[in-house]
Amino acid sequence: MAESRRRLSVLAGMLVAFVLVMSADMTVQAGSNYLESLNGGVAAILEPGTKDSSRIINATAKKLNLTLEAEVAEEESDLVMVNVKKSLNVRSEASADADKVGKIYKDCGGTILERKDGWTKIQSGNLIGWASDEYLLFGEEAEALAEDVGRLTATVNTETLRVRTEESQDAEVLGLLPAGEIVEALSQEENGWICIDFEGQDGYVAAEYVVLDFQIDAGETLEEIKARQKAEREAKRHQNYGEYTTDADTTMLLAALIHCEAGGESYEGQVAVGAVVMNRVRSSAYPDTIHGVIYASGQFTPAQSGKLNRVYESGKIYSSCIKAAEEALAGVSNVGDLTHFRRNNGREGLVIGNHVFY
Repeated sequence: MAESRRRLSVLAGMLVAFVLVMSADMTVQAGSNYLESLNGGVAAILEPGTKDSSRIINATAKKLNLTLEAEVAEEESDLVMVNVKKSLNVRSEASADADKVGKIYKDCGGTILERKDGWTKIQSGNLIGWASDEYLLFGEEAEALAEDVGRLTATVNTETLRVRTEESQDAEVLGLLPAGEIVEALSQEENGWICIDFEGQDGYVAAEYVVLDFQIDAGETLEEIKARQKAEREAKRHQNYGEYTTDADTTMLLAALIHCEAGGESYEGQVAVGAVVMNRVRSSAYPDTIHGVIYASGQFTPAQSGKLNRVYESGKIYSSCIKAAEEALAGVSNVGDLTHFRRNNGREGLVIGNHVFY
């Protein structure tokens, strides 16, 4: 509750300060549902790269359920999203003949640094360079895509954090998260708790022990691409792709991912996650190896946070997840050719348990 009051005070203060500076004739009426439904589909307050205070003022007013007599005029957003089927080359200068410095992929985004002559200089993760406007989305189109593919994450900032079944220190413990662990945040409750995705189940952690952030997948520099491709070549040495048969290590890697993403889901939900990975392997829009798909930039949070490696190395993987991986590798799919899933947030798609597949 104290944390919520602090956030409320800071954000409300921003509104008051803006009103005083602009000397605008505005009336404000406070609501009571601040942060009631903050989730991965909302980028208003945590929008990456935001420098424009007017955008934050309007977005904050909306989240606070405040009524402004006149909405503050907004400048154009500095958010940019990629509009391609697979990937887009990013170059050192605003020219198709300039050297390539990296790639940015489908559903990835970044921050606008400069625009000229039909080209935009962007920053996406560690990648900085120029991309043609022909393949980019700006303004409302970029924001709509970011809200659809982005996610709200919670990073653990204490040594060990207990995940509980309910919003109470007395509730049953679902599991433990180590320092630095990154998980998907589903909502922030007014009583000082965050609802997170814990292996496909709803779990609750104390808000004071995590840092919230809104994330959009980023591109890769040439150096990062080379490092990833080297790892994929090493993984390929142990694979025989006849009918997607692999060695035991690769099977266990897929099982570990299923454990991390859907360990608390039904067996049907576990098979579905495995099927999504295999659908990506078969798709030209993704790497053609299981290892490459799983460790692709920004695609699976457990792979990026290190949790996947810890589960894999521990060998403590649910037997149902191993069986689900074996079925997915054998070609079983209960989601057709779908290549995405996320926690069910009301979007259209095939709902299995707590996930929606699309």
